[in-house]
Amino acid sequence: MKHALKNASLGVALAALTAFPAMAAETIKVTVIDGYPARALWVKEFTEFFIPEVDKKLAETGNYKMEWQESYGGSIVKPKGVLEGVKLGLGDIGIVTTIFHSSKLPSQAISAVTPFVAPDARAVAKAVDEIAKEFPTMQAEFEKQNQVYLATGVVLDTYQVFSKSPINALSDLEGGKVAGAGMNLRYLEGIDGAAGVRGGLTDFYNMLQTGLVDHAMLWPEAAKTFKIAEVAPYMLKADLGAVNSKTITVNKDYWDSLPAEVQGVLQDVAVSYRDHVAGIAMDRAAASRDAYVEAGGTVVEMSAEDREAWAKAIPDIAAEWAAGLDASGGQGSDMLGAYLGKLQAAGFEGVRDWSGAATN
Repeated sequence: MKHALKNASLGVALAALTAFPAMAAETIKVTVIDGYPARALWVKEFTEFFIPEVDKKLAETGNYKMEWQESYGGSIVKPKGVLEGVKLGLGDIGIVTTIFHSSKLPSQAISAVTPFVAPDARAVAKAVDEIAKEFPTMQAEFEKQNQVYLATGVVLDTYQVFSKSPINALSDLEGGKVAGAGMNLRYLEGIDGAAGVRGGLTDFYNMLQTGLVDHAMLWPEAAKTFKIAEVAPYMLKADLGAVNSKTITVNKDYWDSLPAEVQGVLQDVAVSYRDHVAGIAMDRAAASRDAYVEAGGTVVEMSAEDREAWAKAIPDIAAEWAAGLDASGGQGSDMLGAYLGKLQAAGFEGVRDWSGAATN
Protein backbone atom coordinates (compact mmCIF):
# COMPACT_ATOMS: atom_id res chain seq x y z
CA MET A 1 0.00 0.00 0.00
CA LYS A 2 2.82 2.36 0.95
CA HIS A 3 4.57 1.46 -2.30
CA ALA A 4 1.44 2.26 -4.27
CA LEU A 5 1.02 5.60 -2.51
CA LYS A 6 4.67 6.44 -3.13
CA ASN A 7 4.29 5.70 -6.84
CA ALA A 8 1.11 7.74 -6.96
CA SER A 9 2.83 10.68 -5.30
CA LEU A 10 5.74 10.42 -7.72
CA GLY A 11 3.33 10.38 -10.61
CA VAL A 12 1.63 13.56 -9.37
CA ALA A 13 5.02 15.25 -8.97
CA LEU A 14 6.13 14.33 -12.48
CA ALA A 15 2.84 15.50 -13.89
CA ALA A 16 3.28 18.81 -12.15
CA LEU A 17 6.77 19.22 -13.59
CA THR A 18 5.64 18.52 -17.14
CA ALA A 19 2.76 20.91 -16.71
CA PHE A 20 5.24 23.75 -16.11
CA PRO A 21 7.96 23.61 -18.78
CA ALA A 22 11.33 25.34 -18.34
CA MET A 23 11.20 29.10 -18.60
CA ALA A 24 11.70 30.34 -22.17
CA ALA A 25 14.43 32.86 -22.93
CA GLU A 26 13.32 36.48 -22.67
CA THR A 27 13.31 38.14 -26.10
CA ILE A 28 14.88 41.59 -26.33
CA LYS A 29 14.26 43.67 -29.42
CA VAL A 30 17.14 45.74 -30.79
CA THR A 31 17.51 48.01 -33.81
CA VAL A 32 20.98 48.57 -35.29
CA ILE A 33 21.58 51.55 -37.57
CA ASP A 34 24.25 52.86 -39.90
CA GLY A 35 23.94 55.15 -42.88
CA TYR A 36 26.48 53.20 -44.89
CA PRO A 37 25.35 50.28 -47.05
CA ALA A 38 25.44 46.64 -46.00
CA ARG A 39 28.44 45.97 -48.27
CA ALA A 40 30.71 48.30 -46.28
CA LEU A 41 33.26 46.19 -44.39
CA TRP A 42 32.28 47.20 -40.85
CA VAL A 43 28.55 46.85 -41.56
CA LYS A 44 28.97 43.46 -43.22
CA GLU A 45 31.01 42.20 -40.27
CA PHE A 46 28.47 43.53 -37.79
CA THR A 47 25.93 41.30 -39.50
CA GLU A 48 28.19 38.30 -39.98
CA PHE A 49 30.31 38.48 -36.82
CA PHE A 50 28.93 40.75 -34.08
CA ILE A 51 25.35 39.54 -34.14
CA PRO A 52 26.12 35.80 -34.27
CA GLU A 53 28.67 36.19 -31.47
CA VAL A 54 26.13 37.91 -29.23
CA ASP A 55 23.53 35.27 -30.00
CA LYS A 56 26.02 32.47 -29.28
CA LYS A 57 27.09 33.90 -25.92
CA LEU A 58 23.52 34.54 -24.79
CA ALA A 59 22.56 31.00 -25.79
CA GLU A 60 25.10 29.65 -23.28
CA THR A 61 22.77 30.56 -20.41
CA GLY A 62 19.54 30.60 -22.35
CA ASN A 63 18.17 33.49 -20.31
CA TYR A 64 17.88 35.99 -23.14
CA LYS A 65 17.82 36.18 -26.90
CA MET A 66 17.97 39.19 -29.18
CA GLU A 67 15.50 39.99 -31.92
CA TRP A 68 17.64 41.97 -34.35
CA GLN A 69 16.45 44.58 -36.80
CA GLU A 70 19.18 46.00 -39.02
CA SER A 71 18.68 49.26 -40.89
CA TYR A 72 21.53 50.37 -43.12
CA GLY A 73 22.17 52.42 -46.23
CA GLY A 74 20.11 55.47 -45.30
CA SER A 75 16.83 53.72 -44.49
CA ILE A 76 16.75 55.46 -41.10
CA VAL A 77 19.79 57.76 -41.07
CA LYS A 78 22.47 58.96 -43.46
CA PRO A 79 26.16 58.23 -42.68
CA LYS A 80 26.55 61.53 -40.82
CA GLY A 81 23.32 61.03 -38.90
CA VAL A 82 24.09 57.94 -36.83
CA LEU A 83 25.24 59.86 -33.74
CA GLU A 84 22.06 61.92 -33.66
CA GLY A 85 19.94 58.89 -34.56
CA VAL A 86 21.19 56.86 -31.61
CA LYS A 87 20.88 59.90 -29.34
CA LEU A 88 17.21 60.27 -30.26
CA GLY A 89 16.51 56.54 -30.04
CA LEU A 90 15.96 56.02 -33.76
CA GLY A 91 18.35 53.12 -33.29
CA ASP A 92 19.33 51.23 -30.16
CA ILE A 93 22.84 50.40 -31.34
CA GLY A 94 24.75 52.43 -33.91
CA ILE A 95 28.03 52.34 -35.77
CA VAL A 96 29.03 55.98 -35.43
CA THR A 97 31.49 57.40 -37.96
CA THR A 98 33.29 59.63 -35.51
CA ILE A 99 35.30 61.67 -38.03
CA PHE A 100 32.10 63.53 -38.92
CA HIS A 101 31.74 64.87 -35.37
CA SER A 102 34.97 66.59 -34.42
CA SER A 103 33.18 69.22 -32.34
CA LYS A 104 31.05 66.77 -30.34
CA LEU A 105 33.62 63.97 -30.11
CA PRO A 106 36.98 65.77 -30.17
CA SER A 107 38.92 63.07 -28.34
CA GLN A 108 38.10 60.58 -31.09
CA ALA A 109 40.57 62.40 -33.34
CA ILE A 110 43.57 61.07 -31.41
CA SER A 111 44.87 58.90 -34.27
CA ALA A 112 43.91 61.41 -36.94
CA VAL A 113 46.10 64.11 -35.40
CA THR A 114 49.13 61.80 -35.44
CA PRO A 115 49.59 60.88 -39.12
CA PHE A 116 52.59 59.02 -40.48
CA VAL A 117 52.93 56.91 -37.32
CA ALA A 118 51.17 53.53 -37.57
CA PRO A 119 49.83 52.05 -40.81
CA ASP A 120 48.31 49.15 -38.86
CA ALA A 121 44.62 48.95 -38.04
CA ARG A 122 45.11 46.38 -35.28
CA ALA A 123 47.61 48.46 -33.32
CA VAL A 124 45.61 51.68 -33.64
CA ALA A 125 42.28 50.05 -32.72
CA LYS A 126 43.72 48.46 -29.60
CA ALA A 127 45.58 51.61 -28.52
CA VAL A 128 42.59 53.93 -28.97
CA ASP A 129 40.20 51.54 -27.25
CA GLU A 130 42.56 51.20 -24.29
CA ILE A 131 42.83 54.99 -24.08
CA ALA A 132 39.03 55.23 -24.06
CA LYS A 133 38.89 52.91 -21.08
CA GLU A 134 41.83 54.40 -19.18
CA PHE A 135 40.72 58.03 -19.50
CA PRO A 136 37.14 59.19 -18.91
CA THR A 137 37.13 61.80 -21.67
CA MET A 138 36.04 59.66 -24.61
CA GLN A 139 33.21 57.94 -22.80
CA ALA A 140 32.05 61.25 -21.30
CA GLU A 141 31.71 62.72 -24.80
CA PHE A 142 29.34 59.93 -25.77
CA GLU A 143 27.43 60.27 -22.50
CA LYS A 144 26.64 63.85 -23.51
CA GLN A 145 25.08 62.39 -26.65
CA ASN A 146 22.91 60.03 -24.57
CA GLN A 147 25.05 57.08 -25.54
CA VAL A 148 27.22 54.39 -23.99
CA TYR A 149 30.60 53.70 -25.60
CA LEU A 150 31.31 50.04 -26.37
CA ALA A 151 34.44 49.87 -28.54
CA THR A 152 36.52 51.58 -31.18
CA GLY A 153 36.67 50.34 -34.74
CA VAL A 154 39.50 50.82 -37.23
CA VAL A 155 38.44 49.71 -40.69
CA LEU A 156 41.36 51.00 -42.74
CA ASP A 157 44.93 49.79 -42.87
CA THR A 158 46.21 53.24 -43.87
CA TYR A 159 45.07 56.25 -45.85
CA GLN A 160 46.43 56.59 -49.37
CA VAL A 161 45.86 59.19 -52.11
CA PHE A 162 43.81 58.26 -55.18
CA SER A 163 43.85 60.47 -58.24
CA LYS A 164 42.16 61.03 -61.59
CA SER A 165 45.51 61.80 -63.26
CA PRO A 166 49.01 60.35 -62.82
CA ILE A 167 50.46 61.13 -59.42
CA ASN A 168 54.05 60.37 -58.50
CA ALA A 169 55.17 62.85 -55.85
CA LEU A 170 54.02 65.28 -53.20
CA SER A 171 54.33 68.12 -55.71
CA ASP A 172 51.55 66.55 -57.80
CA LEU A 173 49.10 67.49 -55.06
CA GLU A 174 49.95 71.18 -55.27
CA GLY A 175 47.01 73.25 -56.49
CA GLY A 176 44.70 70.23 -56.42
CA LYS A 177 41.34 69.65 -54.78
CA VAL A 178 41.39 66.67 -52.45
CA ALA A 179 38.40 64.87 -50.95
CA GLY A 180 38.60 63.91 -47.30
CA ALA A 181 36.24 63.13 -44.47
CA GLY A 182 37.41 65.12 -41.48
CA MET A 183 40.66 65.83 -39.68
CA ASN A 184 42.66 64.37 -42.58
CA LEU A 185 41.81 67.50 -44.57
CA ARG A 186 44.27 69.31 -42.33
CA TYR A 187 47.07 67.18 -43.76
CA LEU A 188 46.80 69.35 -46.87
CA GLU A 189 47.47 72.69 -45.15
CA GLY A 190 51.20 72.55 -45.73
CA ILE A 191 50.90 71.72 -49.44
CA ASP A 192 51.03 74.74 -51.73
CA GLY A 193 47.61 75.48 -53.21
CA ALA A 194 46.01 72.20 -52.17
CA ALA A 195 42.39 72.51 -51.06
CA GLY A 196 40.45 69.99 -49.02
CA VAL A 197 36.85 69.19 -49.89
CA ARG A 198 34.79 67.45 -47.22
CA GLY A 199 32.77 64.42 -48.20
CA GLY A 200 31.77 60.92 -47.12
CA LEU A 201 33.06 57.65 -48.48
CA THR A 202 29.85 57.07 -50.41
CA ASP A 203 30.32 60.49 -52.09
CA PHE A 204 33.89 60.09 -53.32
CA TYR A 205 33.10 58.25 -56.55
CA ASN A 206 30.77 61.00 -57.77
CA MET A 207 33.08 63.76 -56.51
CA LEU A 208 35.91 62.34 -58.59
CA GLN A 209 33.75 61.50 -61.58
CA THR A 210 32.23 64.97 -61.84
CA GLY A 211 35.52 66.78 -61.33
CA LEU A 212 34.52 68.30 -58.00
CA VAL A 213 37.87 66.99 -56.76
CA ASP A 214 41.09 65.80 -58.38
CA HIS A 215 42.15 63.41 -55.63
CA ALA A 216 40.72 61.59 -52.62
CA MET A 217 42.19 60.23 -49.40
CA LEU A 218 40.87 56.76 -48.64
CA TRP A 219 42.18 53.22 -48.29
CA PRO A 220 42.54 50.33 -50.76
CA GLU A 221 39.76 48.12 -49.37
CA ALA A 222 37.29 50.98 -49.72
CA ALA A 223 38.66 51.79 -53.17
CA LYS A 224 37.94 48.21 -54.19
CA THR A 225 34.49 48.09 -52.60
CA PHE A 226 33.36 51.41 -54.10
CA LYS A 227 35.08 50.86 -57.51
CA ILE A 228 37.28 53.93 -57.24
CA ALA A 229 39.62 52.64 -59.96
CA GLU A 230 36.93 53.56 -62.50
CA VAL A 231 37.25 57.27 -61.69
CA ALA A 232 40.66 57.52 -59.99
CA PRO A 233 43.04 55.00 -61.57
CA TYR A 234 46.20 56.32 -59.89
CA MET A 235 47.20 55.66 -56.29
CA LEU A 236 50.06 57.32 -54.44
CA LYS A 237 51.11 54.96 -51.66
CA ALA A 238 51.80 57.54 -48.98
CA ASP A 239 50.96 55.40 -45.92
CA LEU A 240 49.44 58.29 -44.01
CA GLY A 241 48.40 55.91 -41.25
CA ALA A 242 45.46 54.01 -39.84
CA VAL A 243 42.75 56.08 -38.18
CA ASN A 244 39.95 55.09 -35.83
CA SER A 245 36.75 56.16 -37.51
CA LYS A 246 34.02 53.88 -36.15
CA THR A 247 32.64 53.47 -32.66
CA ILE A 248 29.93 51.06 -31.53
CA THR A 249 27.55 52.88 -29.21
CA VAL A 250 24.26 52.13 -27.49
CA ASN A 251 21.43 54.53 -26.70
CA LYS A 252 21.74 55.26 -22.96
CA ASP A 253 18.05 54.79 -22.19
CA TYR A 254 18.02 51.48 -24.03
CA TRP A 255 21.24 50.42 -22.29
CA ASP A 256 19.79 51.12 -18.86
CA SER A 257 16.84 48.87 -19.70
CA LEU A 258 19.04 45.88 -20.51
CA PRO A 259 19.79 43.09 -18.04
CA ALA A 260 23.37 43.06 -16.73
CA GLU A 261 24.05 39.78 -18.53
CA VAL A 262 23.17 41.29 -21.90
CA GLN A 263 25.20 44.42 -21.20
CA GLY A 264 28.24 42.28 -20.39
CA VAL A 265 27.88 40.23 -23.56
CA LEU A 266 27.59 43.34 -25.72
CA GLN A 267 30.72 44.81 -24.13
CA ASP A 268 32.72 41.62 -24.59
CA VAL A 269 31.65 41.08 -28.19
CA ALA A 270 32.34 44.72 -29.07
CA VAL A 271 36.02 44.21 -28.17
CA SER A 272 36.12 41.00 -30.21
CA TYR A 273 34.52 42.86 -33.11
CA ARG A 274 37.15 45.60 -32.76
CA ASP A 275 39.98 43.12 -33.23
CA HIS A 276 38.12 41.10 -35.84
CA VAL A 277 37.43 44.05 -38.13
CA ALA A 278 40.94 45.47 -37.73
CA GLY A 279 42.39 42.08 -38.57
CA ILE A 280 40.28 41.82 -41.70
CA ALA A 281 41.33 45.31 -42.74
CA MET A 282 44.98 44.29 -42.55
CA ASP A 283 44.43 40.89 -44.15
CA ARG A 284 42.66 42.48 -47.09
CA ALA A 285 45.05 45.37 -47.58
CA ALA A 286 47.44 43.69 -50.02
CA ALA A 287 44.63 41.86 -51.83
CA SER A 288 42.70 45.10 -52.20
CA ARG A 289 45.71 46.84 -53.76
CA ASP A 290 46.03 43.92 -56.17
CA ALA A 291 42.33 44.17 -57.01
CA TYR A 292 42.72 47.91 -57.61
CA VAL A 293 45.52 47.21 -60.09
CA GLU A 294 43.50 44.45 -61.77
CA ALA A 295 40.67 46.96 -62.18
CA GLY A 296 43.02 49.26 -64.11
CA GLY A 297 44.70 51.15 -61.30
CA THR A 298 48.36 52.13 -61.08
CA VAL A 299 50.22 52.28 -57.75
CA VAL A 300 53.26 54.47 -57.18
CA GLU A 301 55.12 54.45 -53.86
CA MET A 302 55.85 57.85 -52.39
CA SER A 303 59.53 58.42 -51.65
CA ALA A 304 60.75 58.49 -48.06
CA GLU A 305 61.89 62.08 -48.65
CA ASP A 306 58.42 63.15 -49.76
CA ARG A 307 56.77 61.39 -46.82
CA GLU A 308 59.06 63.20 -44.42
CA ALA A 309 58.49 66.51 -46.18
CA TRP A 310 54.73 66.05 -46.06
CA ALA A 311 54.77 65.08 -42.38
CA LYS A 312 56.84 68.14 -41.47
CA ALA A 313 54.62 70.45 -43.54
CA ILE A 314 51.51 69.62 -41.55
CA PRO A 315 50.71 72.11 -38.76
CA ASP A 316 51.23 70.76 -35.25
CA ILE A 317 47.70 69.41 -35.14
CA ALA A 318 48.55 67.03 -32.29
CA ALA A 319 49.59 69.92 -30.04
CA GLU A 320 46.46 71.88 -30.98
CA TRP A 321 44.26 68.87 -30.28
CA ALA A 322 45.85 68.16 -26.91
CA ALA A 323 45.71 71.80 -25.83
CA GLY A 324 42.05 72.04 -26.76
CA LEU A 325 41.15 69.06 -24.59
CA ASP A 326 43.40 70.22 -21.77
CA ALA A 327 41.58 73.55 -21.70
CA SER A 328 38.29 71.77 -21.10
CA GLY A 329 39.69 69.36 -18.54
CA GLY A 330 39.96 66.51 -20.99
CA GLN A 331 43.53 65.36 -20.28
CA GLY A 332 44.51 65.73 -23.92
CA SER A 333 48.25 65.85 -23.33
CA ASP A 334 48.18 62.81 -21.07
CA MET A 335 46.04 60.90 -23.54
CA LEU A 336 48.36 61.78 -26.42
CA GLY A 337 51.44 60.71 -24.54
CA ALA A 338 49.83 57.43 -23.48
CA TYR A 339 48.60 56.73 -27.00
CA LEU A 340 51.97 57.32 -28.67
CA GLY A 341 53.59 55.23 -25.95
CA LYS A 342 51.30 52.32 -26.74
CA LEU A 343 52.15 52.52 -30.44
CA GLN A 344 55.85 52.75 -29.69
CA ALA A 345 55.58 49.67 -27.48
CA ALA A 346 53.88 47.92 -30.40
CA GLY A 347 56.87 48.76 -32.61
CA PHE A 348 55.75 51.90 -34.43
CA GLU A 349 57.99 54.96 -34.69
CA GLY A 350 56.50 57.86 -36.62
CA VAL A 351 58.04 59.72 -39.52
CA ARG A 352 57.35 62.79 -37.39
CA ASP A 353 57.58 62.84 -33.61
CA TRP A 354 54.30 64.24 -32.31
CA SER A 355 55.18 63.58 -28.68
CA GLY A 356 56.26 67.14 -28.00
CA ALA A 357 52.55 67.86 -27.73
CA ALA A 358 52.32 65.43 -24.88
CA THR A 359 54.16 67.65 -22.44
CA ASN A 360 52.20 70.09 -20.30
